[in-house]
Amino acid sequence: MSAAEQPRILTVTLNPTVDLTFDVRRLISGGKNRAQLSSVQGGGGGINVARCLARLGVPTVALHTSGREVGRRLSRLLDEEGLLHRGIDIGAETREAVVIGEEWSGHSYHVVPPGPRLSEAEEARCMEAIVSAARDFPYLVLTGGATPGLRDDFSADILRSANADGITTVLDIAGAQLRKALQEKAFLIRLDRKEAGALIGRAIESFSDARAANQCVLETGATDNVVTTVGALGAVYSDREFDHEISAPPLSNPARSDACAGDSLVAALTSRLAAGDSCLRACEYGVAAAAATVMLPGTRVFEQDIVDELRTAVHTRRSLRSRPTK
Repeated sequence: MSAAEQPRILTVTLNPTVDLTFDVRRLISGGKNRAQLSSVQGGGGGINVARCLARLGVPTVALHTSGREVGRRLSRLLDEEGLLHRGIDIGAETREAVVIGEEWSGHSYHVVPPGPRLSEAEEARCMEAIVSAARDFPYLVLTGGATPGLRDDFSADILRSANADGITTVLDIAGAQLRKALQEKAFLIRLDRKEAGALIGRAIESFSDARAANQCVLETGATDNVVTTVGALGAVYSDREFDHEISAPPLSNPARSDACAGDSLVAALTSRLAAGDSCLRACEYGVAAAAATVMLPGTRVFEQDIVDELRTAVHTRRSLRSRPTK
């Protein structure tokens, strides 16, 4: 690999999965549901982001935990897929998840267990591995679910270290990990509808709701760039001066699964940031990537030519951000 092809983005997945995807004609509550196994692949936020970045031709390294036989299977699957990755050994079994695609309805169902619990020594080893690896990359994507019992400030400590090393961070985490991380500084934070709704105390159903969630984050000082997704409507990207309502492109096929839509958005926007685009242009490309992914079943992700085609149909409306009254 030449210097020009050296990966510039590191993704982190503390709680990866091996995703088993089955196709059924129609789910029934009684008897057996006969199914066809359609795919077995590695999953989890950072691994999905790395896969999407590979689709965009962006070399990336996925750093992930790896436990026992399922962890070894995960590593084999990533090797076979050609994704660059590094495993951090843990004592408990890596989790497996099940995705069921129902042909009759066109819907997908994602069944995900909580995953392994890390010991204090394993948490410390993971922290050391992440901080050390991140120093070799200008961009760090911290995304995906936490392991059960993970100390609340784990992600915050990673951000603090990354900032000290001058690394550009993209954050897409949830729950207590997000709340503690908001006490640090990230370059860009992405909120899904659940986390955004928790911030403002109501469901995210409109661009107005997303603007309110973005304002909550910006007021913490945790970032100067935040994007909240609004399902089929698109997303709102906000900086210190403006809100940008990014309308999703019309879909040529019905939506099938949103399992990897957020990861697609994060990957696409990070690819454009690494290429030197503005945050707004990066977020617009991310919305196109998410739209290209939701048309596919299960955990399948976009093809670049479809993203590029949909990008031309993404439209943005800018408005001056309102300042909170004192």
